[in-house]
Amino acid sequence: MKEKKVIVIGAGLVGSLCAIHLIKKGYSVQLFERRKDLRTQKITAGKSINLALSKRGWTSLEQADIHEYVKKIAIPMYRRVMHDSKGNLTFQQYGESDQAIFSVSRVELNLLMLNLAEKYGAEIHFNSKCVDVDFNNTKATFLQVDQEKTYGADFIVGADGTFSNVRAKMFEKLGHMYNYNKIEYDYKELLIPSGPNNSYLIEKEALHIWPRGNFMVIALANLDGSFTCTLFAAKHGKDSFENLNTEAETIHYFNKHFPDFTVLVPDLYEQWQANPTSELGIVKTFPWNKKNVLLIGDSAHATVPFYGQGMNAGFEDCRILSDMLDIYKENYEKCFNQFSIDRKPEGDGLQDLSLHNFIVMRDKTADPRFLLQKKIEQKFSKLHPEKWLPLYSMVSFSNIKYSTAWEVGKKQEQIMAKIMKLPQIEKKWDDDFVIDMILKEI
Repeated sequence: MKEKKVIVIGAGLVGSLCAIHLIKKGYSVQLFERRKDLRTQKITAGKSINLALSKRGWTSLEQADIHEYVKKIAIPMYRRVMHDSKGNLTFQQYGESDQAIFSVSRVELNLLMLNLAEKYGAEIHFNSKCVDVDFNNTKATFLQVDQEKTYGADFIVGADGTFSNVRAKMFEKLGHMYNYNKIEYDYKELLIPSGPNNSYLIEKEALHIWPRGNFMVIALANLDGSFTCTLFAAKHGKDSFENLNTEAETIHYFNKHFPDFTVLVPDLYEQWQANPTSELGIVKTFPWNKKNVLLIGDSAHATVPFYGQGMNAGFEDCRILSDMLDIYKENYEKCFNQFSIDRKPEGDGLQDLSLHNFIVMRDKTADPRFLLQKKIEQKFSKLHPEKWLPLYSMVSFSNIKYSTAWEVGKKQEQIMAKIMKLPQIEKKWDDDFVIDMILKEI
């Protein structure tokens, strides 16, 4: 049987994992990346945003049989730790006591995935920018150093990210629908250094959040005792980036809103100046395919990072594509067409969930009534697990479709809105009639 050749464009997290999945199915894979080899570069801070690896991502890693490698660089986070404006802490468990999402360095994970892809047989081409795609003949042209070179394959996977050149050619040549929707918020990365002997200055196995209504800081642990942190704030207006131009303005802002954070970062303003302020946006495109060319990951459905699901969704794409190739065999056009139809609602659902969770993280996680609502939901879920799985658990601790989780979550929210309007709910939340009322509403 003739070996089938595949081109994967983009050697980031999703492209590298896709290559591994395909190699393990017997395909010959060439992996192309526009950047230099990450493994030869000095890595600087600024735009990494640590990743939150959850059930969907782990499921795909397990199917590719590389999960044990990833576990070595992953730190479990069992709960949120909320920091108020005076430095007081409250704690919110993510799920059951043994359920966690995992903090992973984007760079460390990408280095690992590149090494594994190469180990299993991928031929990796760096400094190779995709400049054209021939959809009719399944060929891609790359600018390599100072010359263009064209490669052919049985099929092509575009995993080249938010600003995908493969998707750009679909839009340019085929007129596919495409929108890039910026949101009115930017982000900047900061770092809490490690303490003596690489110790952790705040709780290691937790996601730390400093919620402030319309803006927030988050922090996720690294293996060396440091924490990668991110400020999310509006581009313009009160408490926004536009008002943080001088050292005095920046230090005042952090001392006022995040005093317990500021004392952990002695070189705060130096980091502020050195690290870029970056934008956030959502990619909507359709279809995700043409003939034997397919988009996956951020190329197809880039989202904002507030549910920590961008990478997980891309990894899920890899797993589902692998499964569908088993079903459709060598009919790649039909396979990719069905993949595009099936996964588009999941990309949309993920984006809706991500925007929703931004509001939850920045506004509601510090609201006592929201916390009470979650306590009631948790109690009901434990009593009737077959009737109620909280939205966060559906997204992070299951492989339930994003679109399903979003629709069920909206219905749950409508029910809980009625419950929270009950007289004296703060005192009577634990009474049996509350559970009975939820049962009647479902």
